[in-house]
Amino acid sequence: MSQDLLSQIYNAFDPFQPLDAEKDQDLYVDFQKARGNAKIERDLGRKIERSQNKPLAQLYAGHRGTGKSTELLRLKKYLEERKCHVVYFAADEGDIDPEDAQYTDILIACTRHLLENLKQADRRIFLPWLEARWQDLIDLALTEIKFDDLKLEIGAKATNNVSELFAKLSTSIRAIPSERQKIRDKLNAHTVTLLQTLQAFIADAKRKLPDGKEQLVVIVDNLDRVVPIRREDGRTNHEEIFIDRAEQLRGLGCHVIYTIPISIAYSRANDLANLYDREPSVLPITSINTPDGKPYEEGRQELQDLIAKRVHRHASEAKLFPDVFESEAVLLRLCEMSGGHVRDLLRLVRTAFDYIDELPLTKEAVDLAITGTRDTYRRSVEDEKEWKVLAQVSRDNILSGEAVIYRKLLFSRCILQYAFLGANEDGEADLLIWYDVHPLIRGIQQFESALKNLPA
Repeated sequence: MSQDLLSQIYNAFDPFQPLDAEKDQDLYVDFQKARGNAKIERDLGRKIERSQNKPLAQLYAGHRGTGKSTELLRLKKYLEERKCHVVYFAADEGDIDPEDAQYTDILIACTRHLLENLKQADRRIFLPWLEARWQDLIDLALTEIKFDDLKLEIGAKATNNVSELFAKLSTSIRAIPSERQKIRDKLNAHTVTLLQTLQAFIADAKRKLPDGKEQLVVIVDNLDRVVPIRREDGRTNHEEIFIDRAEQLRGLGCHVIYTIPISIAYSRANDLANLYDREPSVLPITSINTPDGKPYEEGRQELQDLIAKRVHRHASEAKLFPDVFESEAVLLRLCEMSGGHVRDLLRLVRTAFDYIDELPLTKEAVDLAITGTRDTYRRSVEDEKEWKVLAQVSRDNILSGEAVIYRKLLFSRCILQYAFLGANEDGEADLLIWYDVHPLIRGIQQFESALKNLPA
């Protein structure tokens, strides 16, 4: 196998590239059954279809790297085929810094992308708001942000400048940490009036949707990557954004879907269900075991299918083993050590490639990839108390006790959430939710010691 082909296969396992709903259909694997019957078209899309144009605000949660972006892009295609105009954007790509994000950043990002996408709507609606804020914006021109070339003129000539101005604001919030708080200080007091202006713009846009489109949907992806920051009062920035600002987040005047961190979906599920139009929809990890710890062969086979599809796109004649993997056991070990977490599986495969000069992937290369990735998880656990919690979850498969620690360990993927659609004693369908530690946690000395010392 040539080095060029090896590189193509290597790049097919990019862990950070979601699948395009059109171009990558050949790579898609439907994990619905192994994810507790989760199906985004039904869980989120159908509610929009049947809303009769009543705006819905829905939340979509799950561990980072489970495939939410891939599913949301498929939802976008699904909705567009059903007379919806969809504005999708990944918030962390040009608008927010996940290490330091606030509601104001999200509002500016939504404004930017709606202005850029809804070109048929009247952008002059924003001119009064901008005029009232213009001196504040001029003050910001003393920084690296260049507003001098954005001399607003009342009238049609200003409309292009409106879009460019919000793009510069959003980009600067993300890219210039030293100026981020200055921008917020200037705008925080005016978010209510900005939201009102955006509502008017959206109302105008909904009257002018492209031919055949009847509903407007905004999908804000990658907000689940916002890193939790605990304030002095014990609350987190997640609560400030998704609970304190819930009324504003759901107040755009059109359908909207926000991704949220799984940690807040777990800890504040009831509050979120009361504040939004339903409880958060959660995309679980792909099950590789059943709730009683037995191997779940269907889930494991689907992970192998994921790998096979990516290999065969570039090497259709290659056999998974022994051409790409030296044995089936090597491939199965990768699937098992990923815990069913799609991004970790892709990352493990790609890292294993770094240890070989030519195919097939050997047991030694896979073991080295596992060892290196395991150390990443080891460094995510900070103290003995967290190791004890991990040991308890491993033994009991439930979360009980101090929610603060669980939120952290869920966010860092040291604890994984699974769902399994089974049947109860009466033969009725029963969705079982359970938790386990990431398989890479097992084998770490501190974990094994904590597990050994658990009281009976």
